[in-house]
Amino acid sequence: MLQLLKIEWLKLKNYRTFWILSGLYIFSILGLNLIVFRIQQTIYEAKEGQGMAEMILGRTPYSFPITWQMTAYVSSFLLFIPGLLLVICLTNEYSFRTHRQNIIDGWNRREYISVKIALAFILSAVSTVFVTITAAIFGFASGSSLSFDSFQYIPYYFLQACSYTMVALLIAVIVKRGGLAIGIYFLYSLIIENVIRVFLNFRGDNLGQFLPLQSSDELIPLPILQNVQKRVFEPANPTVMLVLVLVYLSAYVYFSIRKFETDDL
Repeated sequence: MLQLLKIEWLKLKNYRTFWILSGLYIFSILGLNLIVFRIQQTIYEAKEGQGMAEMILGRTPYSFPITWQMTAYVSSFLLFIPGLLLVICLTNEYSFRTHRQNIIDGWNRREYISVKIALAFILSAVSTVFVTITAAIFGFASGSSLSFDSFQYIPYYFLQACSYTMVALLIAVIVKRGGLAIGIYFLYSLIIENVIRVFLNFRGDNLGQFLPLQSSDELIPLPILQNVQKRVFEPANPTVMLVLVLVYLSAYVYFSIRKFETDDL
């Protein structure tokens, strides 16, 4: 696998689009959290804001230990970008027949798709590292002392990132065509699943929380509203959601491998 990953690196290291989008993604994580940080800092410095903060959280959203959850929540709105990177990388190989050349050169089909799955998890891990660093930066900037009490939201973010990248990979394997795969990925991750979730939740059963991407989103609720939401409806059980996310990830891996192994090249 290590040798295969080295070959994958050779494909990516000179791919300008990949690095431009990666740079924009990292900048966006810092930028979006900075915007939210400045907004909350302005609000909670006001007398009324301080009273609300103490009532809801007892501290500002980016102070330790809440910063781990807050940064993960805010950064999750950008998780479509790693998925987009994966769709572009895989569909480009379909377009330029690189996948066929790899098979001709001696790779078997499972090795090829396994490298792409590994790439999805690597992108998710790198994203998680940057989110962790960002959370620590804003935690110290808030003037609070280091605490890891809510650090479990960082590995939750990793699972959430894996969900988005693996959905992107599965769509790319099924659709193959770049523009169409990107369109379907954006429509599903940003619109279609949210519409289905609202429809399922219309009767008040909160069934929408069990949808593929929503189940991972449920792992990281917005800390400011978390205590308020508990009074309105029954929150998602983290253990149930965690198991469900792992089941979905296993399904993504299985169907991606199955689809690629049985498709015509």
